[in-house]
Amino acid sequence: MAQVPALDDVVRLLHQWYPPHTAESWDAVGLVWGELDQRVGKILFAVDPTPEVAQEAAEWGADLLVVHHPLFLKPVHGVAATTPKGRTLTTLIKAGCALLTAHTNADQALGGVSEALATALGLGEQQPITPAPGDPVDKLTVYVPTDAAAIVRAAIAEAGAGQIGNYDFASFSSDGTGRFRPLDGAEPMIGTVGAIEEVAEVRIEAVLPRGRRAAVVRAMRAAHPYEEPAYDVVEVADSEIGATGTGRIGTIARMPLGEFAQIVADALPPTAQGVRVAGDPARSVRRIAVCGGAGDFLLDTILRTDADVYVTSDLRHHPAAEFLERAAGGEDGGPALIDVAHYAAESTWLPVVEARLREVLGEGVETRVSEINTDPWTMRL
Repeated sequence: MAQVPALDDVVRLLHQWYPPHTAESWDAVGLVWGELDQRVGKILFAVDPTPEVAQEAAEWGADLLVVHHPLFLKPVHGVAATTPKGRTLTTLIKAGCALLTAHTNADQALGGVSEALATALGLGEQQPITPAPGDPVDKLTVYVPTDAAAIVRAAIAEAGAGQIGNYDFASFSSDGTGRFRPLDGAEPMIGTVGAIEEVAEVRIEAVLPRGRRAAVVRAMRAAHPYEEPAYDVVEVADSEIGATGTGRIGTIARMPLGEFAQIVADALPPTAQGVRVAGDPARSVRRIAVCGGAGDFLLDTILRTDADVYVTSDLRHHPAAEFLERAAGGEDGGPALIDVAHYAAESTWLPVVEARLREVLGEGVETRVSEINTDPWTMRL
């Protein structure tokens, strides 16, 4: 029989793929409720933690409900079952079903919401619209007597310096001559007080995560033979363009805007809103930018890209109109806009994270994507 994982194991996986620390500061992500040692044999995935979705989870016997939107984005003073949010949590607790949210931490990630939307629309050569900055890095440079260089190199590596990609203990060394004069009160290992001394030294350079700066410097000083080692630590400018970041931009086979809009409509679940288009249906499009969820905060950025069309949700009248006016002054008329329902865009992520978990956890876990459409709009006249 396949092993049924503990909730702690599932949470660790989701947090590895969608790290909570990458969420926006205003967001509320992570495990909302659940005992870490409870077994998880059934996982349900949904965009919104509504009372109806909670009831579906309870009736199916789910042990974990994974949602995109937070249940408690704003602070509350109680969770009485007289409120919709209280009913949702009460239903889950009574059913023994844990609740986990992956919101803005899932938006930017590999295998996240914007990537899922871009893939659902057939975009190739995907890149983030705004790449996430790489982890902050420092560089340590220290001067060591030649016969002690290997000891110091090993000490700083053990403390966390010198890791680059899939390599560790990486450093650079160059030979030189150190010159100094010990003063009164010094206890020099080499040389005498008052006399200038020259020593064959090695300059050692290694990069390190900024969070390991204090530990690496302590290790260096402890291993260094000098009473006062000469060293410096500099902050390295971020030059890495990673695969994570806000939104996605990619390519499709060139086609008219109207034809691409139909592809968008066919790829997403039907909603009362449908697909709204701003632009000439006959214009040719190839470069497509997308952002899962409300994406009008990226409008200024989109104007600086080579996108032919921008697909997102919740575009408001004035920002959209001003965007189109500014785009019209561009060389090629600027990007067109396609506005889709918020729920529809973000629902593309659910089968992606479901498949990802199922692949890792194996047959010990049943998974299901909720079929409840939680889009708030139900009719259009």
